[in-house]
Amino acid sequence: MRFDRELISNGNPMEAIVGFSRAVRVGPFISIGGTAPVGLDGKTVGVGDVAVQTRQCLEIIKAALEQAGSSLSDVVRTRVILTDIENWRSAIDVRKEYFKDIRPVDTIMAIKRFVNPEWLVEIEADAIVAGWQG
Repeated sequence: MRFDRELISNGNPMEAIVGFSRAVRVGPFISIGGTAPVGLDGKTVGVGDVAVQTRQCLEIIKAALEQAGSSLSDVVRTRVILTDIENWRSAIDVRKEYFKDIRPVDTIMAIKRFVNPEWLVEIEADAIVAGWQG
């Protein structure tokens, strides 16, 4: 069985420059790559505030899932990537607002920095569309 590949874009001009998609859906599976806290104007949202940045990342992920015909309830894995592991509680408290009842698996990790030094967090997510009939 072969599944169609659907590329999901949120209009970020870097998608074409770098060669990435906000999300990719293949059959019932949706993968959302590192989602940074960027607003529609292309600027960092919540500079210096990991909670505000986490919320922005999750709202972008939510919109990408909806564009792909899915929702947060289909998420099976998240990855929270921080520049300072000491911020884990603030990020996870926001994540919990979105996933308290869904309870996907999660990985929390820290890296040295992101491409944009204003970013304190990026989030990745994977979803499998429940009840999908290919």
